[in-house]
Amino acid sequence: MKVSTVILPYERWERARSTWVRAEELGLHAAYTYDHLSWRAFRGGPWFDAMTTLAAASVVTSSIRLGPMVTSPNFRHPVPLAKVLLSLDDVSRGRLVVGVGSGGTGFDAGALGGPVWDTRERSARFAEFVERLDQLLTRDETTEAGRYYPAHEVVRRPAPLSVPRPPFVVSAMGPRAMAVTAEFGQGWVTLGASPDGGSTSTEAAVAGQMRDLDAVLDARGRDAASLERVLLDGFSEERPLASVDAFVDMAGRFGRLGITELVVHWPVPDSQFECDPGRFERIVTDGVGQLER
Repeated sequence: MKVSTVILPYERWERARSTWVRAEELGLHAAYTYDHLSWRAFRGGPWFDAMTTLAAASVVTSSIRLGPMVTSPNFRHPVPLAKVLLSLDDVSRGRLVVGVGSGGTGFDAGALGGPVWDTRERSARFAEFVERLDQLLTRDETTEAGRYYPAHEVVRRPAPLSVPRPPFVVSAMGPRAMAVTAEFGQGWVTLGASPDGGSTSTEAAVAGQMRDLDAVLDARGRDAASLERVLLDGFSEERPLASVDAFVDMAGRFGRLGITELVVHWPVPDSQFECDPGRFERIVTDGVGQLER
């Protein structure tokens, strides 16, 4: 199993730089960041742009994969976003991974002053958003009317270093988003929460989601093994950062379910992601080492 991290963009680069460098030194597979204008309890404090942060991280690292986890239509349009992603692919020398999701209903959803979309519109926008982004990154020129995201004579030059484009990891728990995953995704990401918000354990919820995803892939004639399965931890009853043993236990259980990448949050003091830094480093070195044996 690959192990990656999310580094929240709440610190000035003078301090944040060393965190991204350290993530690479520890041998983590990827380092992601959230693409929000602000986020939850962090809204009252500093919060920096995800894409600029990723560009800076690309310059100070050389091997770790990097990307947004996730970017969404809430305040992004595929045309300028594709140009940003093309630039990040270039600056990172092909290490970009593009997490995409439909976006939530919090602060980001109303930041541009428009009405908050209902579930049906959000799903429709997400499907067109991902399709258009794929076109803009794989075609030399794109002209599409679209219902939500038009593109007129948009030129892609040069082609991305990643062929045919940077991989998409699609956040999906419902059937419509899973269909988007099956069509455009190289990976799938889940928070592990039950779609109905019930009391189902994360392990049972993920097992059910993966059965649903496999059915969607099968209906499209796509090999289930062609899709990476990513679990973003930090929003469930699981506590993999409590100890090395807890991490090894959780990673083992979800690995047996078929999860191929586990993403944990880099420690943030006085937050839901608080963790002793020394313990965190032991987990992502000793713990990962035990998984590899």
